[in-house]
Amino acid sequence: MCGILAIIGKGKDEELVKWLSKRMSHRGPDESDLHVTEKGHILSHERLSIIDLHSGKQPIQGSNSAWMVHNGEIYNHQQLRDGILKHHTFRTKSDSEVIVHLYEEFGYDFCNILDGDWAFVIVDGDDYIAGRDPMGVKPLYYGLDERGRTYFSSEMKSIADQCKTFSTFPPGHYYTPTTGFVKYYQPEYEDCLKADHELDLELIRTTLTEATRKRLMSDVPIGVLLSGGLDSSLTSSIASRLLAESGKKLHSFSIGLDANAPDALAAKKVADYLGTEHHEIHFTIEQGIEILDQLVWHLETYDVTSIRASTPMFFLSKAITDLGIKVVLSGEGADEIFGGYLYFRNAPTAEDFQKETIERVQKLFTADLLRADKSTMAHGLEVRVPFLDKDFLANSMLIKAEEKQPKTYDGKEKYILRKAFDTPENPYLPDEVLWRQKEQFSDGVGYNWIDQLIEYCSTKVTDIELESAALLFPYNTPTTKEAYYYRTIFYKYYPQSSASETVRKWIPKWQENQDPSGRANAAHVNADTDIAKTNVIFS
Repeated sequence: MCGILAIIGKGKDEELVKWLSKRMSHRGPDESDLHVTEKGHILSHERLSIIDLHSGKQPIQGSNSAWMVHNGEIYNHQQLRDGILKHHTFRTKSDSEVIVHLYEEFGYDFCNILDGDWAFVIVDGDDYIAGRDPMGVKPLYYGLDERGRTYFSSEMKSIADQCKTFSTFPPGHYYTPTTGFVKYYQPEYEDCLKADHELDLELIRTTLTEATRKRLMSDVPIGVLLSGGLDSSLTSSIASRLLAESGKKLHSFSIGLDANAPDALAAKKVADYLGTEHHEIHFTIEQGIEILDQLVWHLETYDVTSIRASTPMFFLSKAITDLGIKVVLSGEGADEIFGGYLYFRNAPTAEDFQKETIERVQKLFTADLLRADKSTMAHGLEVRVPFLDKDFLANSMLIKAEEKQPKTYDGKEKYILRKAFDTPENPYLPDEVLWRQKEQFSDGVGYNWIDQLIEYCSTKVTDIELESAALLFPYNTPTTKEAYYYRTIFYKYYPQSSASETVRKWIPKWQENQDPSGRANAAHVNADTDIAKTNVIFS
């Protein structure tokens, strides 16, 4: 996991590029390097050492004239080295190097061969290719400056004031100057009518186990983010079993306002059950409010739910890296795949339900994946997401929608995922955790967090400011004081119209209250469907 910056075109000052790259040095605190090609193009890299700690420095040169920078992990790199790339000479033991040799072997058409989470840029003379992983687990932006130079960067902050226009690089695509954007990832599940597979609980269990196994690949210690919800608890349980095979113990981490927060209590129960080396972190509401400015700069978004959930994740990531852990597993994606958010129970039809799961999976890179990456990488921590493994998605997304709908099982969300790991002979989790109702992360750290955050924001924005919001923010106009406050922070750092247009707001469907908190849904066991009332003047 790293930060990459590439500038295609001549004349950019080398020292300036180093400075721009250093804006995201938090992504790669271990080492930094820059290469200017014979044609004058520049590749820069901020490295977090995970695989090949000693010889994996980037940019990496291929066998001939091609140079590459890469952010992410290639889980099948050893298979590629031993197989279709065995006749190539490798300069490093890094998983990254296979990318440049695949380009040398196949030209542009190789992205589907990669199994992992990645963003890369390869420059070969005046030709180049940039690509992003299928789900957008790793961030990537692209832009153009006034002289026609093309920029690629892991974070917006390195290019926003250099480009006249810029945008988010779409997941599942590669780009070359001759082809433009090419959608290489075209899964069958994107057609909602293809979701006709019969339920196979064992297949769910085995594919998620294998997805977790490959994400334990590391030359440094690995931990797990354990909220005590179903998704992170399953990931923890599977990882704990796999590590035990080699005599290793899993480190687990949870966070809450105090030890009595819903997630903290559940996480402790799971950690005790699994026998992990558990670490519980606490933060205060005052501390959370204090870092909002810094957080928005890191996140590069003004989306309300992303900021709410990123605050505890930001504190947790700092505590984890302070303990020397560089990699953690997390449970992002399960709610989108299996319709786990409480509003999914209100889907009018099975087809509507399926379409919504597809859309949520496709848009994960604008919300949960953005939050997971940037709030952790703010402290040089890599997060890996087993639920978004290509093979797991290929099977799970094609299960009949009726098998996923909560109403099929008396309102229990993610029933089939829970049932797949309900193995009485060898239990993965305690029943009270396996069958615990969905609790969104920003709620689970302690209900007072959101309540007091809303209250604080209401003191920072006047009624007149909110009523006039469209004048200052015509795109994605904020409709609550909380949203307005975050937008003003974002605008301070990223005033460009291109910046505001990279953001997509997370809004639940099929419920009257549009606040993204899970407690805004009447089905929540601790429902507070008026949660946003103090924050809203008009809808």
